[in-house]
Amino acid sequence: MQLKYNILKMYLLKGVVWFMLAMPIIVLFFQEHGLTLTEIMLLQSIYSLSVAFFEIPSGYMADLFGRKHTIVISTFFSFMGYLVFSFYDGFYMFAFAQILVGIGGSLMSGSDSALLYDTLLELKMKKSYTSVEGKSYAVGNFSEATAGILGGFLAVSSIYLPIYVQTSILFLSIPIALSLVEPKMCKGMKIDRSINTFLGVVRFAILESKKIRWLIIYSSAMGVATLMMAWFAQPFFKEIEIPLAYYGILWAALNYSAGVTSYNAHKISCSTNSLLFIISIIMLMSFFFIGSNISLFGLLFIFIIYFLRGIITPILRNEININTTSDKRATILSIRSFLIRISFAIIAPLIGYFAENESLSLSFYILGVLVGFVSLMSAYKFSRLD
Repeated sequence: MQLKYNILKMYLLKGVVWFMLAMPIIVLFFQEHGLTLTEIMLLQSIYSLSVAFFEIPSGYMADLFGRKHTIVISTFFSFMGYLVFSFYDGFYMFAFAQILVGIGGSLMSGSDSALLYDTLLELKMKKSYTSVEGKSYAVGNFSEATAGILGGFLAVSSIYLPIYVQTSILFLSIPIALSLVEPKMCKGMKIDRSINTFLGVVRFAILESKKIRWLIIYSSAMGVATLMMAWFAQPFFKEIEIPLAYYGILWAALNYSAGVTSYNAHKISCSTNSLLFIISIIMLMSFFFIGSNISLFGLLFIFIIYFLRGIITPILRNEININTTSDKRATILSIRSFLIRISFAIIAPLIGYFAENESLSLSFYILGVLVGFVSLMSAYKFSRLD
């Protein structure tokens, strides 16, 4: 049965797409081209806004035309974006590249998890989803970690080399996506293509299903926390004068830590309600400890945030999948990603401004307050529904 190979192919696709050689040095790459930290954060806002703008329509497109087709188009856009990074220069061309990569990311987001869940549903393996999603996320983190080591060493030779090699690797994602098999249940779904149906799914996620609403809001807080940490790790390394050659190794260690906890997330026995509260409190404390320890000791709390990232992602996605149906699944997962990206797009330039004009410590304190307040509030609201 060809369908069972979807799981392995999705692991492989995740590994290729997340083999991000450029991430450990991307801030330095932009700075090499004369961009300020505020401009770099603005580029990330442009990326997030492009993801957000296409996010919900892409999820609806996946529900309507198939997860496989949407994933194939996603890989093409991501590859084209890195081609622009490889051969062009300047803020505006980089912004264009971010838009292409953002469209690619939005088309992948939701479609991959929906295809994986529906594959398991058809194979009568639905209960394995948290484990399989966790392993998929672990593959991504391990891939990014391995790429981080290599990217750091490549950057010592040339800050441009990681970008060139990553572009070549992204090309491989296209044939992998083409080899995926659409689950029969997706092919046979009769979905009303009207805009009213689309708006109905949005209304269900935001207004009608209180569980989905608070899970999505909690996800946005955690998403902002982990995205900001990913982009502020390099300025932190630079602030404490870590040599460039070690950036990749540290990036790898951070992602390996997220991968290990993600791989084992399904083994956590405490209730979702308790877990949401515990992670919120630890995340809040970690940002405050990083802000007060811009030193090697502060690295410990960056690792803690990556540990938490590995745990919470598969668990939140599983909770959302449990509380929705296949005809809405990709759209709702895309609404989740939309809120994460729009929140990040608003917050990133502001935090970048404070880091550049005030202090790195202050930016971490502000993040701690924002993330702590929103996540604790949504965890409380979610717990009241049981």
